[in-house]
Amino acid sequence: MKQLKLEAGDVACDVGAGNGYHSLRMARLVGPKGRVVAVDIQPEMLALLQQRAEREKVENVKTVLGEPGDPKLEPASCDLVLLVDVYHEFAQPAEMLGHLKRALKPGGSIALVEFRANDPNVPIKPLHTMTKAQMKKELAASGFEPVRSFDELPWQHLIFFAPAAGQR
Repeated sequence: MKQLKLEAGDVACDVGAGNGYHSLRMARLVGPKGRVVAVDIQPEMLALLQQRAEREKVENVKTVLGEPGDPKLEPASCDLVLLVDVYHEFAQPAEMLGHLKRALKPGGSIALVEFRANDPNVPIKPLHTMTKAQMKKELAASGFEPVRSFDELPWQHLIFFAPAAGQR
């Protein structure tokens, strides 16, 4: 969470939010003047997330039912989009990345977290892993460039991407 560098008042988007593990933590970081938009394509997960938010008295999370090719985010609405172990599951990655690019505010970025491929210590099927090179190549094809990375997670890569110059 610390590596996301969220500040009070930011709008963070958790795409593939599931039951809200990251959404609720980000909501506390952005505070009452900030907001978290939690997107998932499974209404059941969004219902669980909403229940958790109510139980934990977190009021700055908005849930959005996305579609496989469209997260249904407002244009220029997100300071940060978090994708934790979800990008490799996208049925329509180019379409999703196009929508995510439009959803970023100027200066915004995508935090892409994926399990490390080719690492025997990672207890995940290879189908659910990516290399750094693969992450960079796929996002570059959609007009993103890496802006920083964090290499201290035990099993995952964390790379931050922003729209490349002239790619807004």
